[in-house]
Amino acid sequence: MSTNKKKIIGIVAFVLVIAAMVTAFFVFRDKPVKGSKSVVISVVDADAKTTVYELKTDASFLKQAMEEAKGLTFSGTESQYGTMVDTVNGIRADYNKDKAYWSFYVNDEYCANGIETQVVNDGDKFKIVYTKAE
Repeated sequence: MSTNKKKIIGIVAFVLVIAAMVTAFFVFRDKPVKGSKSVVISVVDADAKTTVYELKTDASFLKQAMEEAKGLTFSGTESQYGTMVDTVNGIRADYNKDKAYWSFYVNDEYCANGIETQVVNDGDKFKIVYTKAE
């Protein structure tokens, strides 16, 4: 065989090996996981009944996680401070009527932020509690 044929065969073999390695990389690499954070959101209603929502999420903030939790519904009014949640799962808390409101906790600590700015970290446990002021 001539030297040129040997070079061509060597180059073709090299290209085939590289192509096989690239294909193997894309086939066997770790796939991104949807919802890289595990989060629990518990809702304690006016009758002290607790409903728990466990979800995998990529949400950065609590409001996004709440929107993703299947079965959890909420609404409120927008203010300069963000969403003031007044209704969760169809239960309205009316402070003007009976001093009731929804309080928010993260990992058993009272949330210092609103739902738009409360950061969500992997393993966080949020609690939304129907509360009456004294």
